[in-house]
Amino acid sequence: MFLLFLLCGCNLAPRYRKPVVSGLPATFRETGPWTPARPTDAALRGDWWSAMGDDGLNRLEDRIEHGSPQLAAAVARYDQARALVRRARADFFPQIDATASAQRERALFPATGTYYEYRDYETGGTVSWEPDIWGRIRNLVTAARANAQASAADLAAIRLSLEGELGDDYFQLCGLDARIDLLQRTVAAYTASLDLTTKRFMGGAANELDVGRARTQLSATQSRLEQQVADRTLVEHAIAVLVGEQPSTFALAPSGGLAPVPVIPVTAPSHLLERRPDVAVAERRMAAANARIGVARAAFFPNITLGATGGSESVTSTLLAAGSGVWALGPALATLAIFDGGRRFANLAVTHAAYVEAAANYRQTVLTAFREVEDQLALLNHLADAAARQEEAVVAAARTTYLATLQYREGAVDYLQVVIAQTAELQSREDLITINTRRLMGGIDLVRAMGGGWRNG
Repeated sequence: MFLLFLLCGCNLAPRYRKPVVSGLPATFRETGPWTPARPTDAALRGDWWSAMGDDGLNRLEDRIEHGSPQLAAAVARYDQARALVRRARADFFPQIDATASAQRERALFPATGTYYEYRDYETGGTVSWEPDIWGRIRNLVTAARANAQASAADLAAIRLSLEGELGDDYFQLCGLDARIDLLQRTVAAYTASLDLTTKRFMGGAANELDVGRARTQLSATQSRLEQQVADRTLVEHAIAVLVGEQPSTFALAPSGGLAPVPVIPVTAPSHLLERRPDVAVAERRMAAANARIGVARAAFFPNITLGATGGSESVTSTLLAAGSGVWALGPALATLAIFDGGRRFANLAVTHAAYVEAAANYRQTVLTAFREVEDQLALLNHLADAAARQEEAVVAAARTTYLATLQYREGAVDYLQVVIAQTAELQSREDLITINTRRLMGGIDLVRAMGGGWRNG
């Protein structure tokens, strides 16, 4: 018995070591005027979207936790994984079964050829326990626990993805609101220009060509306005689905334009592996794959089950009378396959290959995480420079439009020069809105790339 319990300490799984990524830089390469060079990790925990400084976004993000069907499904998958851990752990304990039966039977007496009837009463119980000699149960529990931890990280990844998608959609909607406001003001200005041109034409100071150009420009801008309104409706519907609302009853008031682009504090590269839930998922999948190697190795050894059965049986109504007790006690050695056509060796090879695959997936996930952060840092820093240059272009285009309109009123130029200047100004303003929208969406993507509010463990 002492030897049996000593053997229960065996574990055939390889010793698992959490992978260590070497050669991490002290800072990310892509730093610039928009992102701070000194890494920090404190400001992005919890409700990370609050760093964007937009109350409208904050209110919407708070609704995802209780309204998103996708998040509810992910929570259910996590609950399933936790239940599987409890199921695997149950094999550590003895299994106790109780039985009871009462039967009326008829039998033949061969010597006399007559039948007789009797009642058979039986009660009993069975206790069985499988000592975990080769670590099979322990490794099954370890694999289930690692899968549950991976499921928790999957839940965090889905939550982060939904929060990030909502942030992207929200700032896209804000950009559309800014564009709609710009086009509405432009339509009003072009309407005034058409009225001016028409009056000049009626007074003989302009020709019909100028009127046609003004009318064409106004109609084209009105068409663009309607397209932006349609795009906004689609984005609004997408937001409704994310927060678990019916698109037909969901509505968001105009946002009032784009908020200022905040400065997002950047975590240190060494902390990225602790923050990213997908990295945690990949590492836990490795641990589960490692434990399953131990399960496959244990299949090469016999399982010993200790069992005991006891109870009473009687053919009279006195079930608990003296002499009616029955019992059995002893170990049962499970049948060990001598030849299985290489099935167990194949299963072992499968688990080894699965571990190698999980390790490769982990390395790829780490590389992807660093690439995504560097991508967003590069994008945001260059977009900050682009926004500064585009603001200069807007100022210059507005000045050109003013001068062209003034000269047209004085008859120094024809209306074509006004149309060209107004078109360039509108395009410059739309380009600035596009750049600032991309910057806000890039801020969301940067925080998402750094793991958002994820906490490991």
